[in-house]
Amino acid sequence: MADSIRLNLVRKDSKRIPYYNSARLSRFSLEDEPSNLDQMPLMMSEEGFENEESDYQTLPRARFSRRQRGLGWFLCGGWKVLCASCCDCLTHICRRKKELKARTVWLGCPEKCEEKYPKNTIKNQKYNIFTFVPGVLYQQFKFFLNLYFLVVACSQFVPALKIGYLYTYWAPLCFVLAVTVVREAVDEVRRYRRDKEMNSQLYSKLTVRGKIQVKSSDIQVGDLIIVEKDQRIPADMIFLRTSEKNGACFIRTDQLDGETDWKLKVAVACTQRLPAVGEELHNTCDLFSIKAYVYAQKPQLDIHSFEGNFTREDVDPQIHESLSIENTLWASTVVSSGTVIGVVIYTGKETRSVLNTSYAKNKVGLLDLELNRLTKGLFLAQVVLSVVMVALQGFMGPWYRNLFRFIVLFSYIIPISLRVNLDMGKSAYGWMITKDENIPGTVVRTSTIPEELGRVVYLLTDKTGTLTQNEMIFKRLHLGTVCYGTDTMDEIQSHIIQSYAQPTSQPSSGGGGGGTTPSCKTQSSAPKVRKSVSSRIHEAVKAIALCHNVTPVYECHGSVNGETESAEADQDFSDDNRTYQASSPDEVALVRWTESIGLTLVNRDLNSLQLKTPSGQILAFHILQIFPFTSENKRMGIIVREELTGDVTFYMKGADIAMASIVQYNDWLEEECGNMAREGLRTLVVAKKSLSEEQYQDFENRYSQAKLSIHDRTLKVAAVVESLERDMELLCLTGVEDQLQSDVRPTLELLRNAGIKIWMLTGDKLETATCIAKSSHLVSRNQDIHVFRPVSNRGEAHLELNAFRRKHDCALVISGDSLEVCLKYYEHEFVELACQCPAVVCCRCSPTQKAQIVRLLQQHTANRTCAIGDGGNDVSMIQAADCGIGIEGKEGKQASLAADFSITQFKHIGRLLMVHGRNSYKRSASLGQFVMHRGMIISAMQAVFSSIFYFASVPLYQGFLMVGYATIYTMFPVFSLVLDQDVKPEMALLYPELYKDLTKGRSLSFKTFFIWVLISVYQGGILMYGALLLFESEFVHVVAISFTALILTELLMVALTIRTWHYLMVVAELLSLGCYLASLAFLNAYFDLSFITTWPFVWKVSVITLVSCLPLYIIKYLKRKFSPPSYSKLSS
Repeated sequence: MADSIRLNLVRKDSKRIPYYNSARLSRFSLEDEPSNLDQMPLMMSEEGFENEESDYQTLPRARFSRRQRGLGWFLCGGWKVLCASCCDCLTHICRRKKELKARTVWLGCPEKCEEKYPKNTIKNQKYNIFTFVPGVLYQQFKFFLNLYFLVVACSQFVPALKIGYLYTYWAPLCFVLAVTVVREAVDEVRRYRRDKEMNSQLYSKLTVRGKIQVKSSDIQVGDLIIVEKDQRIPADMIFLRTSEKNGACFIRTDQLDGETDWKLKVAVACTQRLPAVGEELHNTCDLFSIKAYVYAQKPQLDIHSFEGNFTREDVDPQIHESLSIENTLWASTVVSSGTVIGVVIYTGKETRSVLNTSYAKNKVGLLDLELNRLTKGLFLAQVVLSVVMVALQGFMGPWYRNLFRFIVLFSYIIPISLRVNLDMGKSAYGWMITKDENIPGTVVRTSTIPEELGRVVYLLTDKTGTLTQNEMIFKRLHLGTVCYGTDTMDEIQSHIIQSYAQPTSQPSSGGGGGGTTPSCKTQSSAPKVRKSVSSRIHEAVKAIALCHNVTPVYECHGSVNGETESAEADQDFSDDNRTYQASSPDEVALVRWTESIGLTLVNRDLNSLQLKTPSGQILAFHILQIFPFTSENKRMGIIVREELTGDVTFYMKGADIAMASIVQYNDWLEEECGNMAREGLRTLVVAKKSLSEEQYQDFENRYSQAKLSIHDRTLKVAAVVESLERDMELLCLTGVEDQLQSDVRPTLELLRNAGIKIWMLTGDKLETATCIAKSSHLVSRNQDIHVFRPVSNRGEAHLELNAFRRKHDCALVISGDSLEVCLKYYEHEFVELACQCPAVVCCRCSPTQKAQIVRLLQQHTANRTCAIGDGGNDVSMIQAADCGIGIEGKEGKQASLAADFSITQFKHIGRLLMVHGRNSYKRSASLGQFVMHRGMIISAMQAVFSSIFYFASVPLYQGFLMVGYATIYTMFPVFSLVLDQDVKPEMALLYPELYKDLTKGRSLSFKTFFIWVLISVYQGGILMYGALLLFESEFVHVVAISFTALILTELLMVALTIRTWHYLMVVAELLSLGCYLASLAFLNAYFDLSFITTWPFVWKVSVITLVSCLPLYIIKYLKRKFSPPSYSKLSS
């Protein structure tokens, strides 16, 4: 019968009527001329423009399919496509997943399950005992740098290719791998322990013989599990029973959806009516005395919806109950009130929490990619240099062997310590960010991309909770003819007190306001009677106090023995002890406002609701139906029956765009919604409809049948509810303000002056988003705003883009629907025009659209993007951006946990980017290039040495000298560059224009790298030629003089690179020099101790060092004097 319910037409477009529809149509009719279509060179022909939309979509695909795939395509990347396709095919065959199906679950009978379901284990480990070593090694050697050094090190096992001692090649490589393996092993052990702890948690399971304790990992589909207060729910369950008298309980879902508010869950009525859980074991068997099952839909991703049925077979007639999201207890949530019993329907990897677990992509910084390109360039130079050496030999003998020996000799051009130094530097930057007292509470969750903070060009921000505080304050009540603000709330209070002044007679008159048992005829004529302002205020306030999902919560005092009676006896029901729980801060603000003017929500359970009047009288209402708010319908409703009068009233509130077509005709709603939105207020339209008993019973029958339907349940329920949503009486319009975060205006101005383009992506309405953009100074005072008119097809988009193209230096405001149409047909043109705007506001954006916009900017601009948000709907945007920042706010920690950096306030982003982003990028650029210079200078010396000695492939330095050079002799001074800074933090914040230079990437470019190459060649040549010219009789003197001069040169070059000295830098320089001088006594195999203690050794080393470094110091001085950088002008 349920499936035979007739589907009424569901309003879709009718409830989304744009306020400027008529203006839009008239504009397009006036401007729809052929000449206007050519004003912007769009990537389509006139012929294509006249085709149908479906034809237009096939044009690019047709052109793509006609491309020939020949040898050129294969060599230019086609082989990658083929390999990827083969790998995907093999992976699909090897990892073929079992198809998820709907299921029938018998209560307490897991053995009746028709299929085998996954174990209820949590597994977050990356590897097992067999895959750990291969997996870690693969992750390391997939990088070119590490693979290159592995090949070079392995070549030393071949006698013909052996250059020096094995440990000079294997020791650095093994050190890097050991650090990585140990780090991965520690992380893996931690993950294993966390998983084991979760899987070993004990739960009470009901059986025919009573309660037994089982581990979480041993729970099966069909088990009846008892979950106590503050205990984690181990698997997805249907809520059967609770110790709470009202048949409902609260759960916390912050670990599932990131929201901090409590959710109300309702037990299945059939099983809740059985004897209470608190009465010992013999009554727990009552669940086994009935024969019942649950039909559950197949496992799905959506945590906010569920469709199922509960059926009891051992009674006649059978009992059928529909199950929805309010009857579910998802895994990883926590019970906040009472004790619950549930039947398990999904376990392990089929639970909602595991299905929604997505592993974020591994983000790689732009600086790492640039260094990787330079590394490949160095490898090419190394091969070329080796070929030149072999060519100068005349390709004599086994030249290919000599070629490989030269490649190994010059392998220090690419330093293996580069990645180690950079990783250690990134950790140091993260520690500095965390310890910065000016941005307390900041957490670095991704330590590999701190340099990205210094390269941001586009900042994409959420509005609610990010730019605003997400703390709602009731500001405005509009009744159509009269409007009340914060300064006139006392008038409303006096009207409410007057309305409830006579407790005996007022409920009937109040009931008349709320619905005085009208028939259909009186209802239709009611709007014609002009009501007094007092009665209209009373009706509006009463509707606001009733139409919500808010629950008052009272704290318990004293110990609780698990009995509900004792808990209630210890509760304090005073106003001071009451707090409100709801899924929306807007609703809490409305209920708090009604409390402030005298109508207080004092109690609420599953079926009833109580209000306290200013005189202390309690008004009781029976809740008949609740229609929750969803992002699709943008409204919520409630049907209540007043116990005193028996009146049945349907109250509804929602967004103006959804309510405009539901309420009776009026001439003020559209205008006043626009006025409030321009003031930055969030508006809600409140309406009511009085129902006769016959009308309600008819509705209830149809509604119950629709909820029992298995197929198209959502559509059928929506059709039945919409039969009520007609010709409703408009009561009032409310305005709630979401206050700006502290220091939002100066922070946005700082970012704008730094050259960062800010895009605000919000789900709020266009008017409110525009107002917040103005009030927060996202759009500066002297900038125009271009509101992109709603478009629905390619022709309208074409015309509107032409109109937008004629505007210059103006901010853009566009809705999500119009954005989707523009991206469908004119993606490249729209992004190109939008990127020229100083600010962009996208309203009515879905989470997927936010992430799509981020990816569009990355693809079309190749600039670095940063996304910042505070709610679960911002996670996809944060993870898609090159740098994601989360704010711990009212909407929970989901965005904060998913982000790369977590901050507590929006204003902290200024210091995070201007100071820490600048320092991280500048320091890493200097550190990376200096480590490369350290390898290039010794390779240059090797090249000079080999060319002088008849191009022999003999190493200049061997053994410990090479290991010590890259470690204890130069490591500390080079790494001390992570403490360097070009300008003070105060200066960077005072002059944000300095940030613009960073986005151009001038600190690490082919130009700066080429300069370091020239310096390395010059210094390497001077050191080697100088030592060869000044050596006397023995070769060992050449090694002693050149190596000592090399160490001193490196220490002096570090000093030359430093811009601001830190005392630890001086310590590092002296420590390294001391280590070298002390080690001379133990290097008998390399140095002649009798020679290095003589005066000739000292002056020869001094002369060579002076010639290699002094010119560079002179050049630096002249450059600073005649062409100083911008920051040095400010510093002086």
